[in-house]
Amino acid sequence: MNVYLDNAATTPMAPEVVDSMIAVLSQHFGNPSSTHSFGRQAKALIENSRRYIAQLLNCAPSELIFTSGGTEADNMAIHAAVTQLGVKRIITTSIEHHAVVHTVESRQHNDAIDVVFLNLDQKGNIDLMELEGLLNHNVPTLVSLMHANNEIATLLPLSDVAKMCRKYGAFFHSDTVQTMGHYQFDLKALDIDFITCAAHKFHGPKGVGFLYVNKNARANSFIHGGSQERGLRGGTENIAGIVGLAKAMELAYEDLSKHQKHVWGLKSYMMDQLQGLFADVAFLGETSFEKSLYTVLNVSLPQSEKAGLLLFTLDLKGVAVSGGSACTSGAAKGSHVLEGIKANASRPNARFSFSRYTTKKEIDYALKQLEEVYQKNL
Repeated sequence: MNVYLDNAATTPMAPEVVDSMIAVLSQHFGNPSSTHSFGRQAKALIENSRRYIAQLLNCAPSELIFTSGGTEADNMAIHAAVTQLGVKRIITTSIEHHAVVHTVESRQHNDAIDVVFLNLDQKGNIDLMELEGLLNHNVPTLVSLMHANNEIATLLPLSDVAKMCRKYGAFFHSDTVQTMGHYQFDLKALDIDFITCAAHKFHGPKGVGFLYVNKNARANSFIHGGSQERGLRGGTENIAGIVGLAKAMELAYEDLSKHQKHVWGLKSYMMDQLQGLFADVAFLGETSFEKSLYTVLNVSLPQSEKAGLLLFTLDLKGVAVSGGSACTSGAAKGSHVLEGIKANASRPNARFSFSRYTTKKEIDYALKQLEEVYQKNL
């Protein structure tokens, strides 16, 4: 049996998404920038997708820019804040996705931007009072904080931070790659400047996503070389990918509460079972439904002499998960997220992440294989 529990990395494409893309790939090859009928048909597919997604998010279609995914969208937002919106300081954390951390470091080096890393508690929560104290200083600022951490699942109180940033005149960017398609977003009520999306995190295709730019941010061109995306991002659009993204969004929002209940049930069940299997087990980050991303569970397992072989051994047994505390994937160093919350790096760590297609039978199989690994002392 093969069990895939690494959905925070990427999700399997929904069959309906595949079908929608095949129809485009086989029937609509026109360049959306062409004025003849082939081009107009392709352009209509893009704009209909944009309008549909905007309707789901309660924003204007003109506020959505299609991108190659979340990394590009994060880069765009941070670059625009520094080069176009006059930002002189970026407030963030050390446990952001590398698409943010590395981009912020680049802007710090190349543009002499002041970068402030907020303090974190052991579960990865920021201190809202610390953030407000920093915002009270009259410095043009971008706050960049992810909605849910991709490794430890801790949720940011997004609305509270958005209101605080608006109160003090700061721009607010949130990497919402892990939460888009898993939570409702009302962008008129939220009043945020930038959010991001990658379709492959909710059963859409890889290589496509979007950046939401609040119309009040008044950003200019991000990528030069063409007038696509209303002049903000040059380059011929990925038509099939955009249609697939819209279809994935449609499926995600069809019965979101049912999806949340199903996946949260799996996460809760796995936590209970792990606590029954191991006396010395801990969960990193927040774990309640209200404070954690319900699709991700980060487990700190009992110490073992062969901890570095945990993920490899599970893979051999047909269970795909990811980790962070040890160099289990061939990386030169461990997880910057676990380091940022001062997790015990001597303990083996595994991130289990679930999707709407995950079943209880698969969870049981994964638990059985994990138990056998420890019975054999790895």
